[in-house]
Amino acid sequence: MEPRWLDDAEFRAWIGYRRMRLLLDAEVSRDLMRDSGLSAPDYDVLSALTSTEDHRWRLTKLADRMLWSKSRLSRHISRMEQRGLVRREEFEGDARGAMIVLTEGGLRAIQEAAPAHVESVRRHFVDLLSPEQIQTLGTIAETVLTHLDPAKGA
Repeated sequence: MEPRWLDDAEFRAWIGYRRMRLLLDAEVSRDLMRDSGLSAPDYDVLSALTSTEDHRWRLTKLADRMLWSKSRLSRHISRMEQRGLVRREEFEGDARGAMIVLTEGGLRAIQEAAPAHVESVRRHFVDLLSPEQIQTLGTIAETVLTHLDPAKGA
């Protein structure tokens, strides 16, 4: 079967997306570290924890959300525990499982980091686009994410 090579417009979009993602992630991550002392993974964990009413996530579910292995996330959580941002609790009924819980220090850290982080996202991304471009990008993201979501068929 002959490969379906990308035409010029498709290649431009694909390479542009890849380069934009790398540069944008790097710039926003640098700003986040400089402004708050949090790494992007720190912020992702804290953001996930603040998205739930009880400020807790099961380690395995959080690893799935971040697309990390359980062991990689566990090591990262250990470093966050040392800094007082989160704590582990046993998962009721499963001695092998762990719940990751947001601490007061973690809540304070993300509340303090969020305004500058949002401003960085605006400065390097959102404010560069028109409302129509934002709408189109949202539609594109939904289309691709629906296709990639491993749980969609479940």
